[in-house]
Amino acid sequence: MHLGGQVVSADAFHEATKDVHIAKALTERMVTLVAADLRAWLDMGIPFQHVGVNVSSADMHGGKLGAMLTAAFERESVPLKHVIVEVTESVYMGDGDLSVEGALESPSEKGFRVALDDFGTGYASLNHLLTVPVDIIKIDKSFVDRLAPDNATMIIVEGLLRIARKLGIRVIAEGIETEDQAALLQRAGCVLGQGYLFSRAVDRHATTGLLIERGQRPNGPVLSDTSDAASVVIPFVPNLLKA
Repeated sequence: MHLGGQVVSADAFHEATKDVHIAKALTERMVTLVAADLRAWLDMGIPFQHVGVNVSSADMHGGKLGAMLTAAFERESVPLKHVIVEVTESVYMGDGDLSVEGALESPSEKGFRVALDDFGTGYASLNHLLTVPVDIIKIDKSFVDRLAPDNATMIIVEGLLRIARKLGIRVIAEGIETEDQAALLQRAGCVLGQGYLFSRAVDRHATTGLLIERGQRPNGPVLSDTSDAASVVIPFVPNLLKA
């Protein structure tokens, strides 16, 4: 958004992030804001568990990702267990598994959780689970869009859920827009999801309201995934499906 309030198109914004320096500056600014929001939620006693922070290919270079993330959240006295570092498969395609693995080792060792975003859209997806410290995989919306009882997509998703379960990896389905999609995923054993069915992307003030209304205590089954521009991850609980 421009200072005058004009909204910049997503394509134009994405083009700007191709500049390494701009991308890194944006990440640092975003992390600073998210850390302040988390501190405020903790002070308010809001029962959230985790917040996802997306990082780009540019953030993987220089070996400073872990230090930057740690410094931002420690300045606000936010325990690192509340933060999930999300990396898309496109980052792997550009940098390779070894580069990403090295960049994520530090955050993982410091206590951050690591999520593989848009899972299934790149090549050798399953190989990524072997080479990088992944705690969570997020099934891409393109799979959710094509779900139908007993079709090929459903079989693939069910297989992925079984593999993830055996590896001790949590699974979140992205882009859930209908109750039929939610019901199919729930029957397959997927208990975490995000998408317009639950909430569109909202600002920090609306997010605060959603967390107050829907947040679950740490011993609950939900991973909360929310920031200024993220949808809240909601467990598949019947009274929330129509919320």
